[in-house]
Amino acid sequence: MTWIIILIVGGVLGWLASIVMRTDGQQGLIMNVIVGILGAVLAGWFLTPLLGGAPITSGAFDIRSLLVSFLGAVVLLGIVNLIRRGSVR
Repeated sequence: MTWIIILIVGGVLGWLASIVMRTDGQQGLIMNVIVGILGAVLAGWFLTPLLGGAPITSGAFDIRSLLVSFLGAVVLLGIVNLIRRGSVR
């Protein structure tokens, strides 16, 4: 059950990150889920130990873990845009 929730929350966070980074029209639902989950995992590894709390992939769904996961998805999209186009936008 936790994985289903992670997929849904990852999809929503990836979609919101794609809106912030203005890449929403270029990627579909699957890419939003992938970016959201990978962003959450990367943020869980790098940012959560610095800011405290638990990563979203461990089942913690508080506001701090959601914001850190969202930030990870935005950073991941920025890196993808930098590789694709040479600019972050």
